[in-house]
Amino acid sequence: MKLKVEAKLDKNYQPLALVCRAMREATKENGQDVIIAVVRNNDYTTTYKTRVFPEGSGHDEENYRFIERLTKTLLWASGGYKIVIAGCDSVGDRLKEAYAVGGAREFDVKMMERVYEKPFEVVICALADAPTDKSSAAPVGRHLDGCRIGFDAGGSDRKVSAVINGESVYSEEVVWFPKTNADPDYHYQGILEAMKTAASHMPRVDAIGISSAGIYVDNLIKIASLFIKVSDEDFENKVKTMYVDVAKEIGGSIPVEVANDGDVTALAGAMDLDDNAVLGIAMGTSEAGGYVDAQGNITGWLNELAFVPVDYYEGAMEDEWSGDVGCGVKYFSQDGVIKLAPAAGIELDEALSPAEKLKVVQSLMEQGDERAAAIYDTIGAYFGYAIAYYAEFYDIRHVLIMGRVTSGEGGVILLERAQEVLDKEFPTLAQKIKLHIPDESSRRVGQSVAAASLPKLR
Repeated sequence: MKLKVEAKLDKNYQPLALVCRAMREATKENGQDVIIAVVRNNDYTTTYKTRVFPEGSGHDEENYRFIERLTKTLLWASGGYKIVIAGCDSVGDRLKEAYAVGGAREFDVKMMERVYEKPFEVVICALADAPTDKSSAAPVGRHLDGCRIGFDAGGSDRKVSAVINGESVYSEEVVWFPKTNADPDYHYQGILEAMKTAASHMPRVDAIGISSAGIYVDNLIKIASLFIKVSDEDFENKVKTMYVDVAKEIGGSIPVEVANDGDVTALAGAMDLDDNAVLGIAMGTSEAGGYVDAQGNITGWLNELAFVPVDYYEGAMEDEWSGDVGCGVKYFSQDGVIKLAPAAGIELDEALSPAEKLKVVQSLMEQGDERAAAIYDTIGAYFGYAIAYYAEFYDIRHVLIMGRVTSGEGGVILLERAQEVLDKEFPTLAQKIKLHIPDESSRRVGQSVAAASLPKLR
């Protein structure tokens, strides 16, 4: 596979955007249509139509690998407890084996069952019986009236803003350690303290908006790495309703809205740009994604891009949590920087935490070290091709990148190389999609202010 823009430190990189292009080209004369659908809560459905080699033509393994990667992408982008494969029984049969307890994708199955509280299934049907899209997109945010609290729960610090009629009158960042703490009361008291502090700077509290990493359905915490050390029992009894419970303690009838931090990133970008069709990506501890559609709505999709594959190479680095390879978390996060350090000739002390290892590379970048620059150059190439792949599933006019990986000169290099990929490989997309890094002040407090705008006043 020949890339027009090389990933300097990763000669094995096989961008899925180019795999999609190659499959379309190879099957344009004699292809077989396939529709992949994923179904989530309230029967909301997302579909993707593609083309593979005809069944029985000797390309069964190629067909399966291709459709499985697309299915995995759709599952973690949109979310769902049911996969429907229409038009290719042989692939559907193998997906049934993979997406089952004991199968290769057991992690995905168990996660989706936890999110949607339904047994996971794979259904095979004829092309004529394929489901159609059913959307839950709805306008959320941009409400700036009244006295509001905006809270942004990060893995290393928490941010809160007191916002009166759209203007931040107080903001603070406090270092905390949610990912290493097993006591849910630590999390509860930290969140409560932040909100009480913000409330003390306003005459009243009319609404509370919360931005937090993880998966949320109807303001309930379904999966969140902030609580990774909390036991399953404590999660069920104390964590699941934590944000709602804290809001009640601030004021029983105050409207509250909880959204994934990626969606709030996208919303903050849409508000700042005064436009829509924004894909927001935060590169920090992991890769967080969020999306505001062309109508200005948040879609109800999971947008868990950390688990979305971006590299087709079978020997790509494995994600320790999911057990899968080539997924975004190892490309667009501090793990992505650490992964590339040996290839760049940078030796990192294994005794350091991942965040400390990132700081070492960033410090080298500040000193003009070419080895560190090569890391960001490579991540930028990864990202340009990934944007083109994401555009297979999202209608994008703007891509907004945030997170500690993008800070400083490294972020500038990353964005320049991503733009070069779009210009050279995907000129049509390059004309449509604009890439942005928000300024430093927007990065620090924009998230919590956008979060404050989530709830509509009753």
